[in-house]
Amino acid sequence: MNKQQLASKIWESANKMRSKIEANEYKDYILGFIFYKFLSETEVARLKARDFAEEDLPSLVEDDEETVEFVKGECGYFIAYENLFSTWVAKGGDFEISNVRDALSAFSRNIDPARKRVFDGIFDTLQTGLSKLGTDARSQSKAARDLIYLIKDIPMDGRQDYDVLGFIYEYLISNFAANAGKKAGEFYTPHEVSMLMSEIVSWHLAGRENITIYDPTSGSGSLLINIGKAVARRNGDPDSIKYYAQELKENTYNLTRMNLVMRGILPDNIVARNGDTLEDDWPWFDTVENKDETYDPLFVDAVVSNPPYSQNWDPEDKELDPRFKFGVAPKSKADYAFLLHDLYHLRPDGIMCIVLPHGVLFRGGEEGTIRKNLVENRHIQAIIGLPANIFFGTGIPTIVMVLRKQRESSDVLVVDASKHFVKEGKNNKLRASDIRRIVDAVTTGATIDKFSRLVTIDEIRANDYNLNIPRYVDSSEAAESWDVYATMFGGVPKAEIDALDRYWKVWPSLKGQLYGEDGRSCLASVTDDVAATVKANADVVSFLGGYRDALSHLPAELQKRLVDGASQVDAVAEEEHIAAQLHDALSGIALVDEYDAYQALDDAWTGISGDLEVIQAEGREAVRKVDPNMVIKKKSGKDVEVQDGWTGRILPFALVQEQLLADDVKEITARESRLNEISQELDEILENLDEEEKGSSDVFDDDGMLVAVSLKKAVKSIGKHPNGDFEMALVRAQTLLDEEKDLKKASKKALVALEETTKKVIEGLTDVQCDELLAAKWIEPLQSDLLELPNAVIGNFIAKIVALNAKYATTYSDVCNQINEAENELAAMLGQLTGNEFDMAGIAELRKLLGGE
Repeated sequence: MNKQQLASKIWESANKMRSKIEANEYKDYILGFIFYKFLSETEVARLKARDFAEEDLPSLVEDDEETVEFVKGECGYFIAYENLFSTWVAKGGDFEISNVRDALSAFSRNIDPARKRVFDGIFDTLQTGLSKLGTDARSQSKAARDLIYLIKDIPMDGRQDYDVLGFIYEYLISNFAANAGKKAGEFYTPHEVSMLMSEIVSWHLAGRENITIYDPTSGSGSLLINIGKAVARRNGDPDSIKYYAQELKENTYNLTRMNLVMRGILPDNIVARNGDTLEDDWPWFDTVENKDETYDPLFVDAVVSNPPYSQNWDPEDKELDPRFKFGVAPKSKADYAFLLHDLYHLRPDGIMCIVLPHGVLFRGGEEGTIRKNLVENRHIQAIIGLPANIFFGTGIPTIVMVLRKQRESSDVLVVDASKHFVKEGKNNKLRASDIRRIVDAVTTGATIDKFSRLVTIDEIRANDYNLNIPRYVDSSEAAESWDVYATMFGGVPKAEIDALDRYWKVWPSLKGQLYGEDGRSCLASVTDDVAATVKANADVVSFLGGYRDALSHLPAELQKRLVDGASQVDAVAEEEHIAAQLHDALSGIALVDEYDAYQALDDAWTGISGDLEVIQAEGREAVRKVDPNMVIKKKSGKDVEVQDGWTGRILPFALVQEQLLADDVKEITARESRLNEISQELDEILENLDEEEKGSSDVFDDDGMLVAVSLKKAVKSIGKHPNGDFEMALVRAQTLLDEEKDLKKASKKALVALEETTKKVIEGLTDVQCDELLAAKWIEPLQSDLLELPNAVIGNFIAKIVALNAKYATTYSDVCNQINEAENELAAMLGQLTGNEFDMAGIAELRKLLGGE
């Protein structure tokens, strides 16, 4: 099940449950059951790997102490056969809510002591909430059974390129935003922000063997998971990463642990705490009595966090806490308290990323003191301004601050990424290209016009340690200016033409084809068709040819790596490999933004990686699979799931028809075209009839539309020899309606036949045809999108030139002349008016003002 299918199933179930469960509680049930399914399947998989057969599973009983201890050693817990998720499913209508209660209780008492901190109490939220599933045991059982059947097909093998729990959590939060999303930022960092922080951290940690990462406000655990994935992708060994997590709210703390375990992280690499980060610092005391002996301070390679913004906290006596040596945050705003906590727990060569509101950059008082100390001690590496409205439930614009424990440089990179996003519903979203642009700037310390600037500590001191982004990076569009001379006398100012210098450098001969000297400070436009001139220019044609040549090798390379290697290619790492190839190919190409090319790749990769996931899970035979297309329809007033044709598991029917059944499609298209012609001709017939003709016959209804039955009778009475235009129009209309009826019937029959034919064709594809169709689905659209990029550059340039020419096409003198002409015409018309003496006196005065007399 891919992301889209999973989302559809969840939403369908959520709608059914909404009347019983609060929207923001629904996630706790579905996530709890998903995690229990994961643990059940993990236990079975590990036992089978140890030579357990399917028929041996019923022997998993709690009374068999030896087996229980063996399973606990393998998994960290023990689930008896009667309590396995698969056993619940097999019970069908015999399943009862008591089965869940008994199973969760049994799980709690069968946790391996060494894994207590990972699993103990992890199902408390689910267990205490079961009573809310219904008013009695019967209704609770049905609701639980519905949830179990919903999630029985959800993938749990860890091969997905997304974290299942995190995705479901985000999906539910976004769709229940009315009442669940208002506090979503406390629990979930949007995937794109998480990916941004992950890429920065993994860049810094590249090459290290054993890594520790920590999130002191872990929420759903998505930040830690994405950091771990990014680090493992660079370093190659996911088991070399140790995860530390701390979360205040118990149900969210449970979610953190579930998510980390489900991502295949070894229980020994998970250390999680349920506690107040600011009041109860990380050091774990095994017993209060000997806490001095068991004190174990935590220092890690990376800290990432998205703490609650500007919340109240208790600063009393905190100046004695070593975490806050740079200052104590004010009582009403704990932002810097979280930041200093994170910084304290970094190793000297570590890195941290924290999401905060903009206020931390410029607020004074205690926060100003802390900010000064951070700058003077060289801890702030970068400040990244994010787009507004990027978090669920809050439009507050935020930043990501990147800090280090030790740095040689005192400069601070300031990035304004607030303009780089795409609108998605009510929220803004960072695109893959936006993330890459930011990460590249941070990792290279690059100064980029209107985007980033490396600011010296002297400049920050001069600004009294105010780090407000607009002080250092101006990302606003330049205000439009007008050249006085060109406005008065015409022509296009040389300065405004020279502002397009980056285009003239690439197309040097084009400027002379568009503009000529007029002996003044302006140039004259010398072409009436800018677009045609630009597109025909030799330098522009050469530019397009060079771009095509640079990418000409890509289809064959993608064919080899993706299509030929579909069964084993690493979908996550492969996108990065192709991105690197694109970067190299476009490195010598001017004007085309390589980040636009990367975005085209990432857009295509969503579908490609989903298909690869299916192929790697089911084998290449999945390409030949066809599934029933199930839709919800109303039947007897109820929503019923019914089949509506077929759908390819990987190959879209439309693609197969276009590639292999073109003649059949052409025949259907011809019928559709003829139906459109008939509709247009019928409309013309009705338009040419006057209202009297329509009213004199009962073949038209009150809206002037033809009544088929009455028309047929009328035509029959006319016979074979219509008399007059009206009768001929009726006969022609009947002929068209008869043809339309036959065509619709034939078209419907042909569509059904085409669908059945397509199904058979897909199921009978040869290996060569499968490969050709995969290439047509994956590679051809991507190559087409990439080849369109220089055309977009040219189109944008043409629009700039057309607008520039139009800006000065009308001079002030022209405007004055037009006004004079209009005034003279009006004065002349006024001279033709008549009236009493007072009217005429008023008109005469107005004509004087207009200069007409």
